[in-house]
Amino acid sequence: MTRFIDVPAMSRLVQEIGVAPFIGALADTIREDFIRWPDFDKSARVANHSDIGVIELMPVSNASRYAFKYVNGHPANTGRGLYTVMAFGVLADVETGYPVLLSELTLATALRTSATSLMAARALARPGARRMALIGNGAQSEFQALAFHCHLGIEEIAVYDIDARATDKLVRNLSPFPSLKIIRADSTAQAVRGADIVTTVTADKACATIITPDMIEPGMHLNAVGGDCPGKTELHADVLRGARVFVEYEPQTRIEGDIQQLPKDSPVVDLWRVLAGTATGRESAEQVTVFDSVGFALEDYATLRYVHEQAERRNLGVDVELVPRADDPKDLFRHTRSGASRAVIRRVA
Repeated sequence: MTRFIDVPAMSRLVQEIGVAPFIGALADTIREDFIRWPDFDKSARVANHSDIGVIELMPVSNASRYAFKYVNGHPANTGRGLYTVMAFGVLADVETGYPVLLSELTLATALRTSATSLMAARALARPGARRMALIGNGAQSEFQALAFHCHLGIEEIAVYDIDARATDKLVRNLSPFPSLKIIRADSTAQAVRGADIVTTVTADKACATIITPDMIEPGMHLNAVGGDCPGKTELHADVLRGARVFVEYEPQTRIEGDIQQLPKDSPVVDLWRVLAGTATGRESAEQVTVFDSVGFALEDYATLRYVHEQAERRNLGVDVELVPRADDPKDLFRHTRSGASRAVIRRVA
């Protein structure tokens, strides 16, 4: 049987654990797998692009588990009543190929993206960071804000979005956290002024320059999340040239990240090496660091692993017959006959 986690089950799992504790535990889980980077069979995601969006498959595996995520990115979806990003994923046993988990990953992707940002900032941002700018106040923004407030000590966030309604939503959703001061800025430049950390989570599929060199201050850490496919950027190329740049999986980031604007031999540092202690992260308090975050399959592997463990521990989700019962493993045709195969769903919650 395969454990199935749908949206209600994922929502209940997050509520039982708590949003902030979930992000913190997930950041630790992702870090564990990044440190084991050489153990994984890795590849860039397979992407099918259109003029208005992208649909991708993201696979990764090690000796025991295989995982993949299906995910899209369609910025115009919000005008159609749909999310910009929607996803689901599978975790399977490598020894047999049997799928042990089928899970929604739309909500979980938002959690894992903020957890990855947190993991990177812990390694790269200046100690004692207290002020963050959050550019782009859409579906990802609250998760980023809570990750940095609850786990990195950010006390004040200046927020900006070209859509004031998105900022209204962000302020409303963060109102239960009175110790986090939210400042509404009138522009990106105003928001980033004096920030220790700048997080960009914009959605437009365009070669944008959300952050320009005149906005950069010594010691800033930039968490560039929105640039994640060819022809989609957020940082002016000179911002990258003046910073120490960190990436998840270089072959993928060269194509999809903000560094797609730079020569193929421009210097970057593998984040996993910093986490494993084999490469230097920030070299000085005055250095500008950039995490060119495009999202990598290992983060989803870690998320599926964590969700599977927590769902089994808490008896959440349902067990479904995703693969036919193998009463006779050499006779698949029997399942074409009437009454040979009945739907089996075993509720565990």
